[in-house]
Amino acid sequence: MAYDEAAAGRIRKLLAGRSDVHEQKLMGGLCFMVRGHMCCAVSGRGGLLIRVGPDAYPSMLGEPHAAAVEMRGRAMIGYVRVAPGGYETASGLKKWVTRATRFVTTLPKKAKKTAKKAKAVKPKK
Repeated sequence: MAYDEAAAGRIRKLLAGRSDVHEQKLMGGLCFMVRGHMCCAVSGRGGLLIRVGPDAYPSMLGEPHAAAVEMRGRAMIGYVRVAPGGYETASGLKKWVTRATRFVTTLPKKAKKTAKKAKAVKPKK
């Protein structure tokens, strides 16, 4: 399933004023990285993945349209999945993206990864 391009465009506009954002295709969706950390993503499974951090996580699960995120059978503590009804309005989307960026900016900035050089493969004799 492809991710929601319209939702990605709306997030892109919200984050446009920041110089520390880059996009990365990830797990069938589009992830927005802030300061080198996963911030939020438009999921290929539908909805948004929003990083809220482990402290806010329990209270975020009580929010309308929010649910726990499970990947490969494991709960991803600190991330919530927000159903489309939670971000259909501009204020709803802004609320969730703001929560994610607020948490991510508390984390130390990650250095950009440099491309690794490919090792030469020696032919077998």
